[in-house]
Amino acid sequence: MKSTKPLISAFTSALFIAMLTPTAQAKPDSVMFTVHAPVIDGVANDAAWKEGDWHEMTSLMWGTSPAPSDFSGRYKLRWDKKALYLLAEIEDDHLSDTYANPLERYWDDDCLEIFIDADASGGDHFNNYNAFAYHLALDNQVVDIGPNKAGEAVPQLYNNHVENKWQRDISAPHKVYWEAAVRVFDDSYQHGKDNSPLILKENMALGFMLAYCDADGGDREHFLGSHEITPVNGDKNLGFKDASVFGKVTLAK
Repeated sequence: MKSTKPLISAFTSALFIAMLTPTAQAKPDSVMFTVHAPVIDGVANDAAWKEGDWHEMTSLMWGTSPAPSDFSGRYKLRWDKKALYLLAEIEDDHLSDTYANPLERYWDDDCLEIFIDADASGGDHFNNYNAFAYHLALDNQVVDIGPNKAGEAVPQLYNNHVENKWQRDISAPHKVYWEAAVRVFDDSYQHGKDNSPLILKENMALGFMLAYCDADGGDREHFLGSHEITPVNGDKNLGFKDASVFGKVTLAK
């Protein structure tokens, strides 16, 4: 009878190596290329969305965990040279847009928040353009914090960065389908001046995260996102100022 020791030894070595090797979850997510850009109309019937996996939004960033009927969400991503495309499917039993001024307490209204870091370098972006945290409001306006002419960190509109539109499904549970086309700008961006977005290419890595502010009336109650954040002094609400907590996606063909 042949000895099984070499076989067992080889298996043990392979198992040990596998234990030391990062799992696929640690690798950047791949974003599929699309030949035909989706029409940004809040109707999820474009060919671009027919295939590919959904990604869940289940990581609690602030507040309490909602019941699924109160809020649940998932999303898909696509890209071409002009933009990063997003389809979010949201179940929210009460949409709230309390504050008329789009620059006032926009985080306390229902909104979809797209975090983008053009070179996936991470780091501070609270009062600079190292990265962006776009708040997509129910009126389809886009808000982030950035430096004004005096260098102060203030909310400003970035409507030309993200084209977006949402619609509710007429069938119960009346899900919201929210589409967006995100033009990607790097840290050379200067607000109010003539800026050119990046031309996206295969194998580019972007910092990315998605979140949803759920506010049933006047105050944000739940804040859930796509990536788990390690808290700093108990705080997970860090994406608006620190791009190091973003995930990473790689543009693939």
